[in-house]
Amino acid sequence: MTLWMRIAGRMALAAALSWGASAQAAGSTATAPQPAPKPQGAQLRAQTDWQAVLDEARGQTVRFNAWGGDPKINEFIERVAAEAEGCCAVVVEQVKLADTAEAVARIKAEAAAGRKTEGGSVDLIWINGENFAALRTADLLWGPMLDRLPDARFIDLGANPALARDGSLPVDGYEVPWGLSQFGLVYDRAVTPDPPRSPAALADWIEAHPGRFTYPAPPDFIGSAFLKQMLIMLLPKDKRPALMRPVDPARAPDLTAPLWAWLDRIRPAMWREGRAFPPNGPALERMQADGAVDLGFAFHPGQAASAIASGLMPASTRVIGWSGGSIANAHFVAIPANADAKAGAMVFANMLISPEIQAAKLDPLIWGDMTVLSAGRLSEEDRAVFRDIDLGPAWPSEEELGPAIPEPHPSWTDWLEAEWSRRYLAG
Repeated sequence: MTLWMRIAGRMALAAALSWGASAQAAGSTATAPQPAPKPQGAQLRAQTDWQAVLDEARGQTVRFNAWGGDPKINEFIERVAAEAEGCCAVVVEQVKLADTAEAVARIKAEAAAGRKTEGGSVDLIWINGENFAALRTADLLWGPMLDRLPDARFIDLGANPALARDGSLPVDGYEVPWGLSQFGLVYDRAVTPDPPRSPAALADWIEAHPGRFTYPAPPDFIGSAFLKQMLIMLLPKDKRPALMRPVDPARAPDLTAPLWAWLDRIRPAMWREGRAFPPNGPALERMQADGAVDLGFAFHPGQAASAIASGLMPASTRVIGWSGGSIANAHFVAIPANADAKAGAMVFANMLISPEIQAAKLDPLIWGDMTVLSAGRLSEEDRAVFRDIDLGPAWPSEEELGPAIPEPHPSWTDWLEAEWSRRYLAG
């Protein structure tokens, strides 16, 4: 039985138990759910509250705004959407974004036009970092709602600071953790047996291999992550705490001077002499697969394993972390305050953190994204499913990936992207 077949079976069983309980309470075999019985005690109250969510969600259409640049992720979302429709009669339509900021701007514009609590065009959004900060500080997210999701019990918010804080802001139940990420270097050990893991080593390698290196153009999130990773590594340790605070435009030029000097140094030896850049991470991955460049980047440790499994990369492809630590974060889904299908969005968000779906997401043959679930909170049966997933030899060990380090304050992302554009795209 394939993992997707197992998921479908588990979801169908959960739906049958849920809808069957409603029909049985009414003494009917009708497929339409009946009002849930009056709760008896806290546990039954929680169950009945979720039943009410399921009842309200039935028949709703959820417009899920999510970055659409990776075919593997798009296919994964389509599969989970099919399960949502099959088990819960919730239709999920993915609105594929080139940049999440597009949806954030739309939500803000709708709120400014008076649609603050309903009438929005976004029901669920894949989000983190500066985009979460933009919506949360403007009070444009609905919640708190994480503790209303039954499968949130499998998440231990204390196990990883990235689950409870998105950038510098506490999540406070306004986001649902969906996956964990850590920024690594993708290389072919048959071509580059000793990958450069520091800015100095990388600059030397680029100059020794002219035309064999590039990075995605910010504001692509891989390109922006590369800028932040290099900036952290280039700064003396006593200056790094400034990056954890909101950007100070008066101090920013001095703090970022080492980054621009480093980028200026490598530019002449880059692919197309740094006059053009791939538009996003998948484009860079294709360039590496085609042999146009020798190094790439990944926010998912399983990216190499996934690329090998799909035949895109050779079996000698690996992912490794940076010297001294690699930027790590969590990615989330959230419900805008003006969403029209809040119940349906909750049902789909709960599916995304279910053990079945999280296991599928971890599988390199499907996606290869790290789970947010705590093994200690899973049943033995579910732990066995995770243990049985073949991560393959390309999945980095904890030692290879290295320590996780926090991202700079979200305000630094916008500042770095604007300054990079001014320096390297203007004119």
